[in-house]
Amino acid sequence: MTSRLRELIQQLGEAIHESVIESEQIAGVVQDIRKHGFDVLLMLEATIGLNEVSKDGEASEEEIEGEAPFSQNDREWLRSLRISVEGEDDDITDTSDSE
Repeated sequence: MTSRLRELIQQLGEAIHESVIESEQIAGVVQDIRKHGFDVLLMLEATIGLNEVSKDGEASEEEIEGEAPFSQNDREWLRSLRISVEGEDDDITDTSDSE
């Protein structure tokens, strides 16, 4: 995975995060829950799937059937963003650094 693609995926994760924290609807519901005496911890899981697209706009059969093109470093970086890779056995269970 190229560093530019990694940067774009990180930007996507940040954009999703910003969208959630800036949502007036979510803020309103959270405020209503707090009025009922509860604190709210919101954790979302996003799965981002990438398939390389051929020049004719279709993902090739080989790309669809093949393994995800992620190295161990790619998987660790995605995990740091709390993004799981489809088909990976490792579950993310450490929530100590969640917001």
